[in-house]
Amino acid sequence: MSRGEKQVTILVVDDEQVHRYMLCSMFREWGWKCVEADDGRTAVEAVAKADFDAVLMDVRMAKMDGMEAFARIHALQPALPVVIMTAYSSVDDAVEAMKHGAHDYLTKPLDFDRLRLTLTRALDHHQVEEKRQQVKAKDHTEPVQSSSIIGNSPPMQELLEMISYVAATEATVLITGESGTGKELVAAELHKNSDRHDGPFVKVNCAALAETLLESELFGHEKGAFTGADRRREGKFVQADRGTLFLDEIGETTQAMQVKLLRVLQEHELQRVGGEETIKVDVRILAATNRDLAAEVKAGNFREDLYYRLNVVTLFVPPLRERKGDIPLLVAHFVGKFAEKNRRTVEAVTPRCMELLVQYGWPGNVRELENAIERGVILMRGDQLSEKSLPLPIQKQEESGSGGGIVAPASSLQEAERLMILQTLEETGGNKSEAARRLGITRKTLQNKLQRYDVAG
Repeated sequence: MSRGEKQVTILVVDDEQVHRYMLCSMFREWGWKCVEADDGRTAVEAVAKADFDAVLMDVRMAKMDGMEAFARIHALQPALPVVIMTAYSSVDDAVEAMKHGAHDYLTKPLDFDRLRLTLTRALDHHQVEEKRQQVKAKDHTEPVQSSSIIGNSPPMQELLEMISYVAATEATVLITGESGTGKELVAAELHKNSDRHDGPFVKVNCAALAETLLESELFGHEKGAFTGADRRREGKFVQADRGTLFLDEIGETTQAMQVKLLRVLQEHELQRVGGEETIKVDVRILAATNRDLAAEVKAGNFREDLYYRLNVVTLFVPPLRERKGDIPLLVAHFVGKFAEKNRRTVEAVTPRCMELLVQYGWPGNVRELENAIERGVILMRGDQLSEKSLPLPIQKQEESGSGGGIVAPASSLQEAERLMILQTLEETGGNKSEAARRLGITRKTLQNKLQRYDVAG
């Protein structure tokens, strides 16, 4: 198997000669070149002298164990993916290695289908990281175009180019960014440009359902599994078989649900609620969150093993305030969309209206801009969209000095978010549904944020 014109080369590190021979024979059947190392020290020397696409390494070795060898290899080549092989008794070591940059771990005896999938994703990740460095260094003179994602600004051009590259891989992707930035559009674009585009694209909002309902929604249930389960129902994982499953707001899941999700990601199999049958699934996972999952892991709110499984490739969707050059493009798009929808004629956007739209802080990001333009088109008089039909916070931003709610003195993003929520609640008279709509988040997410910031609600 070749990736592009270059043959894949895997370094296999194991002090058991029979195991090395078996693995290398299998890799050659898969079309990969295999180089052997019988201990950690030999592996480190090999990485220092030659280029590899991935390393598969045992933990327990006599001369230099896999943990020390991994640390030295990672110091030499941080982007080189290392997959750790371990017995169940040493899983904690492997998870610790993932915290420090290892790509993944596999438990012995190896499942060869899972081994091939894991190494394939490691190779995808290696190529993606190399591509990311090329994209960052590139002068984006010719805009990358998308039918659904609008943006010519440098951060959006970097994102669009990474989407076009990552889409063709099987890598699990974690899409991060504030609420309203368009993470679902990124997921849809990844699916549309993938080899799975003819398969289903299934979306699940993990924050919208209670844990018991979410479990049934994801895994399905057997008839009689609970009150009201009058028939067998297939879950979203099975519905997404041979396609893509998008787990939105993954950071809102409970620890119990995270354990169940981890099992599916590890084993690619599941059981329906109330059932005993094991069902194999072939699904690519895309997940999205507006939370800082690394911080959530440290706080004990999100399992670190699931985090490292999801965080194979990360795509960050920038907030609208960091790509203000795209606002005129977005305004033109939304004006056309809502003029047609509402059978209105919009000849132009007045200069003052555009000025206010560009200078506003957009705490709710593109979703808030879309809502503002829809409101403006509906309420406008005449054939020009003017500032008079925009929401009051945009019209009055100079008077309040808020710049649309971006609070300059805040000491952190979290503090800025807290102050933004308080300000929006004040503007809406404490109406949480309206505040959530203006902020571009769900009411449940707003309630979670109020609890997190210890704000009485």
